Amino acid sequence: MHSINEYREEFINYLNSKQLTKEPRNLYEPITYILGLGGKRLRPVLVLLTAEIFNTDYKKALDAALAVEVFHNFSLVHDDIMDDAPVRRGEITVHEKWDINTGILSGDAMLIMAYQLFENYEPLIFRQLAQLFSKTALEVCEGQQYDVDFETRDDVMLPEYLKMIEYKTAVLVAAALKMGAIVAGASEKSQEQMYAFGLNLGIAFQLQDDYLDVFGDPKTFGKQVGGDIIENKKTFLFLKAMSSGSEMMTKELEHLYSIQPKESETKVNAVRSIFEKTKADEATRVAIADYTAKAFEVLNNIELAKDKKDLLQQFGENLMNRTV
Repeated sequence: MHSINEYREEFINYLNSKQLTKEPRNLYEPITYILGLGGKRLRPVLVLLTAEIFNTDYKKALDAALAVEVFHNFSLVHDDIMDDAPVRRGEITVHEKWDINTGILSGDAMLIMAYQLFENYEPLIFRQLAQLFSKTALEVCEGQQYDVDFETRDDVMLPEYLKMIEYKTAVLVAAALKMGAIVAGASEKSQEQMYAFGLNLGIAFQLQDDYLDVFGDPKTFGKQVGGDIIENKKTFLFLKAMSSGSEMMTKELEHLYSIQPKESETKVNAVRSIFEKTKADEATRVAIADYTAKAFEVLNNIELAKDKKDLLQQFGENLMNRTV
């Protein structure tokens, strides 16, 4: 087994070995750009890690890992267009650096490239990976649509929000773990257990992302802090504040989510204050801990050696203690 950092380095080396930029350059340069911006690389690391956990050389899982990372970044390019986001990982977004049409077309190409990478596997593995990937990709789109719909709805409930983040974020984390198990030829039971572990960890990860969007350090977060507030997104923090705040606070929060001031900092600070006063920030931290505990409970039931479980648990714990 290798360390998390070793898997990450091996994946980055593999990514860098690929000659992604070719003609027409205006199609491929944005792909090279977004994939080169860094990020946590947690999804490809999970693919490689899981393959070795089930006694297979991680190198056999590199193409599946790259497919997951390419797809993830494709979704970010399109999400940034839909959100009109100016910053991604501390750098200018693709549609801002080039233009919206380029972002759309380069993103489309990335989705196709992700599928192509599965062609490097034997037919049975290819079929299993492609089926899982198709299911996951469609769920990610469904999650994104729910997210968009919630912006104009005033009756969003917490269970709906949790379903949205499950589809938009958690299913891809779960799929990454299951893909590693598929490449390794693990049993169907083990594949499903790894998926369940990843699903709970993915929900916790997104809740942590929501929390950091409001309370994170702009120097380390890598995105525009307060972006969800500016976009009037009904996050876990918002829904908790609405359900636990006083009538005066909920009315103020509703008002703040109905305006788009030129100076967004005042709005972000006011909403952040309400989240703190209603203890929505504390409730979010509790939810993060709860979903992480559910993930570890699934992990404990998987038939794996203790050192392998410990590596997965360490990964989960590091994820929940992140600042980026």
